[in-house]
Amino acid sequence: MSGESYYLGIDVGTGSARASLVSARGEVIASSTVETITYRDPEDHRIFEQSTNNIWAGISSAIKTCLSESQIPSSAVKGLGFDATCSLAVSDLQGEPVQVTKGAGLGKNGDRNVILWADHRAEKEADLINSTGSVVLDYVGGTMSLEMEVPKVLWLKNHMPAELFSRCQFFDLPDFLTYRATTDSTRSCCSVTCKCSFVPNSGWQDDFFEKIGLGELVKGEYKQMGAAKQNVLTAGMPVGNGLSKKAAEELGLVQGTPVGSGVIDAYAGWLGTVAARFTENGKLSDIVPSIEESRHRLAAVAGTSTCHLVQSPEGVFVNGVWGPYKDPLFRGWWMNEGGQSSTGQLIDFMLTTHPAYPKLLEQGKAQGKNIFVVLQDLLDKLREEEKVASFTEMMKDVHLYPDFHGNRSPIADPRMRGSIVGLALDSTLNDLARKYYLTLEAIALQTRHIVDELNAKGHTITAVYMSGGQAKNLLLMQLFADTCGMPVVLPFEHSGAVVLGAAMLGRFAAQTQGKAVLGEKEQGEALWGIMVEMTPQGTLVAPAASPKEKKLLEAKYKIFRESIEIQKRWRREMEEASK
Repeated sequence: MSGESYYLGIDVGTGSARASLVSARGEVIASSTVETITYRDPEDHRIFEQSTNNIWAGISSAIKTCLSESQIPSSAVKGLGFDATCSLAVSDLQGEPVQVTKGAGLGKNGDRNVILWADHRAEKEADLINSTGSVVLDYVGGTMSLEMEVPKVLWLKNHMPAELFSRCQFFDLPDFLTYRATTDSTRSCCSVTCKCSFVPNSGWQDDFFEKIGLGELVKGEYKQMGAAKQNVLTAGMPVGNGLSKKAAEELGLVQGTPVGSGVIDAYAGWLGTVAARFTENGKLSDIVPSIEESRHRLAAVAGTSTCHLVQSPEGVFVNGVWGPYKDPLFRGWWMNEGGQSSTGQLIDFMLTTHPAYPKLLEQGKAQGKNIFVVLQDLLDKLREEEKVASFTEMMKDVHLYPDFHGNRSPIADPRMRGSIVGLALDSTLNDLARKYYLTLEAIALQTRHIVDELNAKGHTITAVYMSGGQAKNLLLMQLFADTCGMPVVLPFEHSGAVVLGAAMLGRFAAQTQGKAVLGEKEQGEALWGIMVEMTPQGTLVAPAASPKEKKLLEAKYKIFRESIEIQKRWRREMEEASK
């Protein structure tokens, strides 16, 4: 390892901070994960908050563990990159955290300074924004989600004393991390374009911010948002002069180490997966993918929630799907982002709220098996007992609609709710296994809904590239392949793709620090080349449904789509009756 260069990828997820030390070949030398704190309000289920101090302490601990375990000197770390959830971090103009918790402390300095992506407090603000008809809505699928940053900033404006609001800086979390690392507040194109209403080709829209009541941002020339009209960086471009002296000391690294412009965590998952070659029937594909091939590869980053990303050389407008965003990763390329607000979270909810869940835990402990293995065993046994060819056939008369936490895509309606049709008076462990499969099936059906809408509007997706914790659920992955009718490519390590993508940003920053600005084509070729070199091979899961199961899945999908219209109609009828 002597003389080799290494890169650090730092991923801040919903509940943890993870660092991985990666070689130029994409080999993970060491990795460490530290849990982070999420604060909830016991009287308001919409509230999810975090602390940048807590997150930064987790990052510091994880990096130091990587260096200690690998015995690689800090001087061998040539660059680092950050990705994070699209959460709103708030500080004062000196970088000290500002509280976002409602009540007497709101706007004052204090630890709870992050409104997590999942926080749904800003529903009224989102409704106001969506009534404006502004051009910014064209680039978020026609409807802005209350999970984005501008509704949250507006909520703070509406609830915070004006003199406190005026001293705040607002960051999408990946940008706060590069700011904390470098003291340079230059924002990333990924964050401001995808989450902060920075419109492709024209930048901030003065009339929009004035219309919704954020005219002070305009008067201040958007300094509170950290970016002038066009002063944003594409993925991996060097931020400032690299690590500040303070940050280097906190992280155990060398001052001046290049820091790449950050990205939202799902976009790091795209970077860490879509350039993969894959094995099929034990043989590695001999095709080295080109950047043009990327337009046919949908990256699905599936953890607590799921994001769906696809790149295209032209902007594709899809109702209910965020984007098209220009230049978030590659200059001159556009990205659409679909998503499901609750997937891993939904699976956990369906399991832990079932009366038989304690019995499932007990059985797993007694058998020395993971509970998901126990559930698979139960499903296999039920299928044999009922003499059916597939789990889909076994569950043909039960239907689940999965939007328990609202719909992000392609309906873009936070008021959508979940439903189950076909319930029986059954609270047994077998019933829990059935509902587990039904939940996976519903997640897969909704994934198809998103893919279908993307392709109907002009995309040409032919494969799904997975990353995140759900990629290890082979039952779900096969359902994706069978339901969408296309291959699914699993990453070499299900949880490592996102942090690998962040490490790629660090390498790109190291290669470009202090050099002339790259042209559009040069930037794309350089970053794609890093991706091809550093992405480990994946494993292909091909569609395998029998003709009968395909027919059943088609019927299920038809019912899934109908259930959306029924719920909307019922809501209208109840609203009419309430007048």
